[in-house]
Amino acid sequence: MIRNVKPTRMELLKTRRRIELAKKGHKLLKEKRDALFNEFFSEISNAKKMRAEMQEVLEKAFGALALAHAQEGSLNIESFALDSAASSAISLEKGEKNIMGTRVQVLKGNNFKRSIVSRGYSVVDSSALVDETSLLFETALEKIVALASKETLLERLSFEIAKTKRKVNALEKVTIPRLEATRKYIKQRLEERERETFFTLKKVKKKKREKSEQQQNPTTG
Repeated sequence: MIRNVKPTRMELLKTRRRIELAKKGHKLLKEKRDALFNEFFSEISNAKKMRAEMQEVLEKAFGALALAHAQEGSLNIESFALDSAASSAISLEKGEKNIMGTRVQVLKGNNFKRSIVSRGYSVVDSSALVDETSLLFETALEKIVALASKETLLERLSFEIAKTKRKVNALEKVTIPRLEATRKYIKQRLEERERETFFTLKKVKKKKREKSEQQQNPTTG
């Protein structure tokens, strides 16, 4: 039911402008929603590929670690790991990516991969297998951070898609139909008034004509 609407020509013009703006907004939001969907599915494909690569590197890294334990002994491996961790200079930075007006935080890491001498443990006391294991875990860590950043992006995109869909649906199913109904109501009321005015004027003209005729042809008693 339409309430608190003045059926005037000015209100009709305002309602028509609101409908026009609502339809433009609806079109833009649909375009944004579709673009976000495309980006989301593209990023999902990338994330799946990244996850598979990460798992592959991790499997290789843990396989190499098992061999290193067998060759070097657990105590030596633990010592190398502690020395390597103490000399680590990995840094993470927050960045932003703009997707259709949506700002998404991304993580960027630096200094994942190091040279043999910068890993902290003794290159004399360790073997090439230890170096290979270190490189594999450094590569795995780099891929883990990249995947975490990608999944954060996907989560944000998913949230933005849901929000945009709600706006599109609200405009499509509530706002625009309500405005269209208001426009129709105002138009009908104005047309009713025009008909009433027309019939009133017609009656007035008829009475004037009858009165004029009576004056021109007065009856005699």
